[in-house]
Amino acid sequence: MTDVNMPKLSDTMEEGTVLDWKKRDGEQIRKGEVLAEIESDKASFEIESEADGILHIVVDRGKPVPVGQLIARITGPDEEPPAPPPQAPVASVEAPAPQVEAVAAEPPVAVAGSQPSPTTDGLRVKASPVARRLAAELGVDLSAVQGTGPEGRVVKEDVLAAARRRSGPRPLQPAPRPAGPEVEIVEPTRMQATIARRMAESKATVPHFYVTVEARVDEAVKVREQLKEQVPSAAQVTMTDFLTRACAIALTRYPQVNSSWVDGRFERKRSVNIGLAVAPAQGLGLLVPVVHDVDRKDLIQISIESRQVIERARSGRPQPGDLEGGTFSISNLGMYGVDEFAAIINPPEAAILAVGRIKEAAVVEDGRLSVGKVMRMTLAVDHRVFYGATAAQFMREVQGLIEHPAVLLLPPDQL
Repeated sequence: MTDVNMPKLSDTMEEGTVLDWKKRDGEQIRKGEVLAEIESDKASFEIESEADGILHIVVDRGKPVPVGQLIARITGPDEEPPAPPPQAPVASVEAPAPQVEAVAAEPPVAVAGSQPSPTTDGLRVKASPVARRLAAELGVDLSAVQGTGPEGRVVKEDVLAAARRRSGPRPLQPAPRPAGPEVEIVEPTRMQATIARRMAESKATVPHFYVTVEARVDEAVKVREQLKEQVPSAAQVTMTDFLTRACAIALTRYPQVNSSWVDGRFERKRSVNIGLAVAPAQGLGLLVPVVHDVDRKDLIQISIESRQVIERARSGRPQPGDLEGGTFSISNLGMYGVDEFAAIINPPEAAILAVGRIKEAAVVEDGRLSVGKVMRMTLAVDHRVFYGATAAQFMREVQGLIEHPAVLLLPPDQL
């Protein structure tokens, strides 16, 4: 018999929710097949079966459970099915319904062939976070969707079915709206709620200060293009990969930056694990997949591994460690046309590097005005862990490595 427990998919995950079981209770499942879709504090992920056998579901869809708690069992052909879990007692006294002030809202979108759902208690439709996001994207009104999940909960498949049944285009002229204030209440996903809490805690408890430098990246751009043309395995090397390699070298030379403030003490990390802030596939929230032991990897290895961990995280199939163990982070918004910004530190890390776009600008070389490629970088620092001089020296090191990228091509054991 194989126990299936709620996995811990990130440093901050304390509980998770089974959004969907991909197999029915009592159904045969093979090792490696997708077992369930789990929502953590960061995103929704799929987990795979670790054994062949018969699935016995212990936790229903939509129920949050702590990390490590049993959610299912898989039995072999000669094993007896497990006893059903004890049912929680049902309260005999109903609590009075709360009084809620009516709020004017936009008229619902009609869905052909559907009846008002019993999943609403007069206040808010019961629906999974994925269903809510999908309904917002497809323009489906949840109150007109019949839920098929536990206790009539609307799930992803219900929203997709409703969208397929929708009849005709929406009217060009909206119906008159009732007088009064207009507001739409949007419930955050578990990931969005956790991000909001952790970022507020970071700004409230971590004394931030910022150091900005501008680097000439003409040579880095040229070297990157040469690599892409001449080295097949370097075809997808990005400027973020160059920066990750540069930061890894700089962190080994300035270990104070690769540290944390924990319980009134400094923790110097022996491993250099760099997190790369990216948007998930749904575009809602933030993921920070981690490349481990970056100081021991060359530029090509960093490029390949960072692409792999990002793709796994975005697709909802992270491996153990993909979202945990970071000691430093990089957030690059250059691809969105951002010139410069300041990021919020991701505790318990002590710093995060915010990177803007590469742009052409007027530069002075040997007393003459010319056009060069420049990129601005801002380091956010936890002032408890290290101070202005160290931050300036670290940034000067990163700047020098990016401006003279030949060093970044050397194997780690030659530095």
